[in-house]
Amino acid sequence: MAVLGRLLRSKRAGQAGLAWHAPGLAAAADTLGLSSPDFPHEGTIPKAHAGKRLGGRAVSPALTWQAVPAGTAQLLLVIEDPDAPTALPYHHGTALLDPSVTGLAQGDLNAGAAASGVRLLGPGTRRGYLGPAPLKGHGPHRYVFQLFALDRPLSLGGGGAVPDDAEPRDVVAAAGAASGVLARGRLDGFYERR
Repeated sequence: MAVLGRLLRSKRAGQAGLAWHAPGLAAAADTLGLSSPDFPHEGTIPKAHAGKRLGGRAVSPALTWQAVPAGTAQLLLVIEDPDAPTALPYHHGTALLDPSVTGLAQGDLNAGAAASGVRLLGPGTRRGYLGPAPLKGHGPHRYVFQLFALDRPLSLGGGGAVPDDAEPRDVVAAAGAASGVLARGRLDGFYERR
């Protein structure tokens, strides 16, 4: 497996495809101050948060942020890996949060254990937090936690509610098309499989 990682080392999705840069989401001010007590911005994500096949526990990290702006109807959290050897960044979690939620404890984004006020989105086994699991030998991967304060509840397909099994790309596209982002916050962490 390390051979494959080394062969694909220069193949990376790139940060341009992150939700952070999506039309309608990129214009908001970076004012939510997203952080984690588990790792610093641009720091190493502890192994406990990595995928189980890598020896981790795949438990979502704790997250905190500053108070959301007045008029926030919903928060959108998107976790992506722009270093995946894919055409677009790989989604590691998508959730809609009630604006009264001011932080998440470890495990609050895990499937079957979502905290009150948290709706995990994604098809099948991709719902909830997916811990880092980069290819061995591919080098360090950046995991980008992005939080957006939306001025209206997110809807898909003609104003309908977002289904739990919604594709992450569709959720991000709908949030960008609504152009009602009041604020946003970003936290980057790194994980490398050697």
